[in-house]
Amino acid sequence: MNKKIKAIIFDVGGVLQLGDNSELHHKRIISKGGVHSNVARALRVSFDQYLDSIDSVYAKSIEGKISEEKALKIMAKNLKTTSLRLKQLYSKNYKKTFKLNKQLFNYALKKKKQGYKIAILSDQWWLPKEALITKEFYHFFSPIILSCDVGMRKPDSKIYKLTLKKLKLKPKETIFVDNQLWNIPPARKLGMKTILFKNNKQTIKEIEKILKH
Repeated sequence: MNKKIKAIIFDVGGVLQLGDNSELHHKRIISKGGVHSNVARALRVSFDQYLDSIDSVYAKSIEGKISEEKALKIMAKNLKTTSLRLKQLYSKNYKKTFKLNKQLFNYALKKKKQGYKIAILSDQWWLPKEALITKEFYHFFSPIILSCDVGMRKPDSKIYKLTLKKLKLKPKETIFVDNQLWNIPPARKLGMKTILFKNNKQTIKEIEKILKH
């Protein structure tokens, strides 16, 4: 065990859960495809109309500035459907689109057995939370920092600092793995070791390289 590194922090969507990674990022851009496209199609609305209907609510939801109930109510009204149907559509499509990255998940558990802490730092909104952050995650990873729960999101340095505080570790004692380039610099600036996830082989190789030093 590398005594310098004490914890490995993983993102979820696009890292521990693989599939459609379309979401409204810091530029509020959503890609056409996957979960959102399927929901729009099921509701028989154009993709542009769908985006206009959820845009501001989606952004507020990721930062926990609006409750799930209120978010669903507003979006359902805009999309001329019910909150229940909308929630069911999201749940179905997130579960259908995203699959557990078993190789990386099992690798993380292996590192845990070796004495390293494994944690999660992820931007999530209310609706995919149950589908993507399953009981397995809560059983093995700690802490689990989700943007909708803590009222802040990446790349705000505050959310990285909160994760470190919960871990009770210094930045240099951690490795942070994320699949979005813009989420890497704040972590690196704090002093965390960083890895931009491209695939399992590359990520595991880079983690092992850091741990051997």
